[in-house]
Order: sequence, then C-alpha cells, then structure tokens
Amino acid sequence: MATYIMLSTLTDDGSETLKENPSRLKEVNKEIEGMGVKIMSQYATLGPYDFVNIIEAPDNETVARLSVELGGRGSVKLLTMPAIPIDRFIASLQPQKK
Repeated sequence: MATYIMLSTLTDDGSETLKENPSRLKEVNKEIEGMGVKIMSQYATLGPYDFVNIIEAPDNETVARLSVELGGRGSVKLLTMPAIPIDRFIASLQPQKK
C-alpha cells in the first residue's frame, strides 16, 4: 500500500454539516475505508487546512476516485500528495550497482 498525505478544507456547507452533526466525520471515515483506503491517522488543524490525514491506498487511481467522490459532494476541498518513506527515498538516490 502506498502512503498519501491528504489535506482538506471544509466548504461553508461542510462546516455547517459538521456543526450540526460532528459525528459525520466518523461516518465519512467509514465510507473512505469502504473505498479501499485506510486512514492511518487524522488531525484537526488550525490554519489553511482544517484536517490532515495520513492514508494508505493501493494506488493513485484509488486516491483519485476518493478525491472525486468526496470533492463532488461540495462539502470539502482536498489536496492529496503521495508520500515516500525517508529510507526508501534515500535508497532511491543511491547509485545503481552494475
């Protein structure tokens, strides 16, 4: 499974929904996991993004489908970035042995 950082910002509609039903967050998490994405950790944050999520998914297509599904609801805007574990990144920079 690949790791991704997903940053999300609520729209006005999303903020209203969360205010009226805070447990909606957990409901959405179940929906996300039903799409084959595992939520590794999740944080509410202050600043330009409302939430930071560390997720795992089998591939970019799964994450793209998730982004379209959630973004299409009009309650959240997403920025998702693939993340490479540092040890794997360092290994990729090592010269290839011939």
